[in-house]
Formats: sequence, C-alpha cells, structure tokens
Amino acid sequence: MSGFTIHRLDQRPDLIDRVYEVDSTWPEFMLRDPVANALYWQVAPAFPHLCVVATDDRDAVVAAGRALAFTLDLPSRGVLPDGGLDRVTIWAFNDKLKGQTPDIASAVEISIGRARQGTGLSHRMVAALREAARAAGLSKLVAPVRPNAKHQFPHLPMSEYITMTREDRLPVDPWLRVHVRAGGRILRPAPASMVMVGSLAQWREWTGLPFDRSGDVIVPGALVPVHCDIEHDHAVYVEPNVWVEHDLS
Repeated sequence: MSGFTIHRLDQRPDLIDRVYEVDSTWPEFMLRDPVANALYWQVAPAFPHLCVVATDDRDAVVAAGRALAFTLDLPSRGVLPDGGLDRVTIWAFNDKLKGQTPDIASAVEISIGRARQGTGLSHRMVAALREAARAAGLSKLVAPVRPNAKHQFPHLPMSEYITMTREDRLPVDPWLRVHVRAGGRILRPAPASMVMVGSLAQWREWTGLPFDRSGDVIVPGALVPVHCDIEHDHAVYVEPNVWVEHDLS
C-alpha cells in the first residue's frame, strides 16, 4: 500500500507523543478501565522499540500500534493470564521497574484512523509489530485481541465465537482473521481481559441507556452483556478478549 510509512518509535522518538492523534473509535465505556487509564499512556515512552506509528505523505499519524514486553517464564506465571490485557500490562511495568529481562512481547493496541479502516493498513501494522518484537530478540508476540465483530453476538460465549470460520477456514471475525493471516495462532479466550465498573448514573452517561432494571444489559459496542445491579447502584462490564500467539522464531 503506497502513501504510508511505518516507523518504530525508538527510531522516530518525535512521534511518541503523537500516538494519540489517531481518530478513536472506542465506545465511551471502553475508556473507563482503571488499568488502561493508569498505564497505557506510558507504553510508548517505556517501550518505544516495540511500538510503531504509520504516517501519510504529509506526516499525519494515521495508525498506531503499541506493544510491551514482560517475563512469562516465572514460577508465579508460566501461562498467559485469564486477566488478559490488564494483567500483562501490570506484569510488564512491574518487570520493568524490577529490571527483569523480558522473554515475550504483547501487543496492547492497534488503532487505525477512521478514514483508513478497510484499506489493508491493519495487516501492515501487525507485520510491523511482529518485526519490532523480533528485532528486540523476542521469539514470540502475543496479543489479547478484541474481536471487532463479536459485539454482534453479545450472548454467544467467546469460546464458541472463536470457532466460527468462513468457507476458507479463516475466522469470521475480521481482526482475528488479520492475525491468522499474519501467522498468528488462536489459543483461547482471556475471559476477564478488561473490567469497567461504574455507578448507574455513570453508565447512563456513557451509553445513553436507562439502566433501570437489574440483570444483563446489551450495550452497543460491548462484546458481552453488562451486568446491572439496581439495589447496589452499579454496573459491571467484564470484557473477554482472545489470546493469539505469533511465533517469531
């Protein structure tokens, strides 16, 4: 695809603060994860060698990919966590503070600008993250993928959704398909990858929905139902993601 250049941020440090210039397509409630709000803004400065940005011919930022590194081979870890995105983010920053040598990289976000979606840029961004992890001497890149069509099937368990394939045996989900085509292997769900909690007033503000009955609420953009508790005045959204592994060896 012509007209775009992908830069690794340790090679273009002037772009580190510009990763947020990509048009956000996140629903409002997705911006309320406390781990994300505490740590995600630090990913690009802390791990610039694992982060990439795409710019167009005018040097406008049109896509960004962020990844971090942590040590999986520890007695208390050993397997990719059910806590998905939030848990590996905490691991990565704890390891960095301790000076722990990482043995694996994890993508945390690939963001494509609204005007550039559907152009094939996502494939190039995944490839760039793979190459950045390989250049860092890491043999694997994993990703707690947020399947971008799962919101159309909110009641379907993620374990069933990831088995849905097209006639060509590729996943029906577009984001999972991008990763598989890039060489990724779908492992299993991360059932509690992100958690958003708020009062009912907050959820009404975030979604425009009434949240006036206890039970499951279908929220546009949510991958599974949000649980509403009228008596205790709160609602909880626990987002499942999908662990995908890229072997770089």
